[in-house]
Amino acid sequence: MIARRVRVTGRVQGVFFRAWTREEARSLGLSGWVRNCADGSVEAHLEGPAGDIDELIDAIREGPPDAQVNRVDVEESDPEGLSGFEVRH
Repeated sequence: MIARRVRVTGRVQGVFFRAWTREEARSLGLSGWVRNCADGSVEAHLEGPAGDIDELIDAIREGPPDAQVNRVDVEESDPEGLSGFEVRH
């Protein structure tokens, strides 16, 4: 079990990015959360097996159909022991 913090910039708010990320994470069995940031970016905390997290990060680099991802920053994080994946406000 590992954790990663991801920050996504580009046109990522108002395009269902958070809901899409939640569904992608749940389909992979990952735990964590995703939220909009005041600067227009989206931040996510991902927990689970390394391979599944890498798969989600690869998907995030593309994003949902209406998004335009310019940059994805990934850093190691400490697991929070979360269960499930939620959109935070």
